[in-house]
Amino acid sequence: MQRTAEIRKMIAAVEDTHREAGQTLETPSRKCVVAAVISNPFAGQPDGDLDVLKDIGADISAKLVARGLQALDAGPDDIQSYGKGAIVGVDGEIEHAAALIHPRFGAPVRGALGDASEIITSTKKMGGPGATLTVPLTSKKSIWDFDHMDAAEITIPDAPHADEIVVILALAMGGRPRKRIKPD
Repeated sequence: MQRTAEIRKMIAAVEDTHREAGQTLETPSRKCVVAAVISNPFAGQPDGDLDVLKDIGADISAKLVARGLQALDAGPDDIQSYGKGAIVGVDGEIEHAAALIHPRFGAPVRGALGDASEIITSTKKMGGPGATLTVPLTSKKSIWDFDHMDAAEITIPDAPHADEIVVILALAMGGRPRKRIKPD
């Protein structure tokens, strides 16, 4: 069985926030959500060797992080926070998303982003075309850095089909606009 992602399409969206609460930001806050719509080799099958999806997760994460850096026109050290997620089409199961984004997805992303030592927070769900996913963002260096606790959202009008999975990586620079919450 194929151990690399069979990609139908990739999407990259960049959000630059220049003003927040009526205030112009000295440096814009930047987020990029990049997603790949891939075929699910286990759609409609009750069993299978999920190691295949683990390998696909490593393959697709390397592609997503490269595309995200390109979309942001950023270098590895520019990225301060990240998150990941997946939307599984209805002929799949949530465990397919877990196999994709947990065991082997993170190493290529952290490897591409310089000093990235923290886990990559995640979320996953089942859904059909147009399903929306909110992806949590946390600092790549310290999960407890409040300035970088945020989220990014994505929806793709024609994905996922019943036999597809949308695999998502979110990257960010600058933290939340006007961040000023400090730990107690």
